[in-house]
Amino acid sequence: MTGSEWAALLFVATAMSFTPGPNTTLAAALGANHGLRHAMRFVLGVPVGWGLVVVACALGLGALLQTAPALHGLVKWAGAGYMLWLAWRLAESARLSAGDGDRFDAGFGQGVLLQFVNIKAWILALVVSAGWIHGGDAVWLRLAQVLPVMMVFALASNLTYAWVGSALRRWLSHGGRLLAFNRVLALLLAGTALWMALA
Repeated sequence: MTGSEWAALLFVATAMSFTPGPNTTLAAALGANHGLRHAMRFVLGVPVGWGLVVVACALGLGALLQTAPALHGLVKWAGAGYMLWLAWRLAESARLSAGDGDRFDAGFGQGVLLQFVNIKAWILALVVSAGWIHGGDAVWLRLAQVLPVMMVFALASNLTYAWVGSALRRWLSHGGRLLAFNRVLALLLAGTALWMALA
């Protein structure tokens, strides 16, 4: 790839990875509620799932999502429903935990699977596939170049948000701060879910 292609890819990766979305919201919430070490299960799952979505789009499966309204609707509504359920669980969590399954939690599997029902992830993967992977000859070479970059950005952004959440744990442990924090993040997550459903 040319230097200008790399610069454009890095700009898109930075803008899309570090802006708030369902992944980063959940990473911050997990860091705040359970600590960074516990949140790492989810944080590591996100780039794995994201990488699989990018590969799927490079193989042409993303185009199927665009051309099959029933499949597109299934992914959209499943993702919105799952995020609303997570938002509800998060809004109820008012106590710091080291890992209690009865309250809000998400692990590696959820980090992977969330990407497959995240319309934002599919749209970005389609853009990356069309613009940088299928943008010239040697598709497999381009995929081998682009995929690690995108996965590193996914890891870095979610790790950053999880770290910020975990850094707030001591401050959030006083009074009703954690509950308020969780409800704000739950509203953001629910808003994202509704945006996905209505977009």
